[in-house]
Amino acid sequence: MRILSNPFLFLLAALFFACSKTETTTQLVSKGDRIPVKVVELKQGSFSSSIPASGSFSTNDETLLSFKVGGIVSQILVQEGDEVKKGQLLASLDLTEIQAGLNQSKLAFEKALRDHQRAERLYRDSVATLEQFQNSKTALDIAEQQLKTAEFNLSFSQIRATQNGFVLRKFVNAGQQVASGAQVLQINGANQGHWLLKATVNDLNWSVISIGNPAIIFPSTSDSIPGEVIRKSQAADPVTGAYWVEISPDESLGLKLASGMFGKVLIYPTEETEGWEIPYEALLDASGGEGFVFVTDDNQQAKKIKVSLGKISPNTVQVLSGLEKHATLIVSGSAYLTDGSTIEVKNQ
Repeated sequence: MRILSNPFLFLLAALFFACSKTETTTQLVSKGDRIPVKVVELKQGSFSSSIPASGSFSTNDETLLSFKVGGIVSQILVQEGDEVKKGQLLASLDLTEIQAGLNQSKLAFEKALRDHQRAERLYRDSVATLEQFQNSKTALDIAEQQLKTAEFNLSFSQIRATQNGFVLRKFVNAGQQVASGAQVLQINGANQGHWLLKATVNDLNWSVISIGNPAIIFPSTSDSIPGEVIRKSQAADPVTGAYWVEISPDESLGLKLASGMFGKVLIYPTEETEGWEIPYEALLDASGGEGFVFVTDDNQQAKKIKVSLGKISPNTVQVLSGLEKHATLIVSGSAYLTDGSTIEVKNQ
């Protein structure tokens, strides 16, 4: 008998023999077997946790400026980003047409004044009637009001800064024709430090946030800033369906912010919510504000129930309703369970 002397051939034979004897088996739970689970006692309580949100910074005095009357833009004296002072001239219309209208109103007023003075003398001499005298007075009053309107339109054919701040947007250039009330410039009062963070939240978080709730703001340009909620929306955004809250920093002066800059915030509601806090691994098939968990009332059988969810954290989940009639929650082994499965509690 010839013995294998080649070590390589001997190794291959041994490997083949070992593979032929090795079997990979997976222990599956058979129907009717008790499934081992771990449980915890359910205790209802009150909880309140911070609500994270994000949004953009703006001031509460952003203003769109326009001309009172339409016309040709004569000059725009500022650019986007320029600093402005209250009362500073920012833009003006070509005054040729507007000045002509004012001159016409002056001439009409002067004529009405002469007519009224003539009618008054004739009335005193009993040549003109009382009605003629009164009609001349009415014509004079109308001409006077038309003159005031023309002077008012002339004064608002220029745009002046309504406050100290910055130019955010410039919508037109010199030479363009604009209609009455068309947007020309947008400015804000950033120099006065009235910054706000407008953050969006879902309807559930909106319902627990109240005006006056404390918050911590995290601008991208500075350290965290304490603040508080000062305003809430009363209607959902028609496009996104989200709600918004406005948070005011306790101190705005000196912040290096620009309108539209991104920021984050943690809001701390003072209103507490009744419910349960359960381990994250106990939650199944969560979708939107609902999910499923397994409970047991007799430590013998599992029951799958639907629950309403609150805030979901990495380790815990807030349950707002659905667990009222149950005392024990299954927290381990849920992956092998179906509604009505037989269980064996093993908490050791």
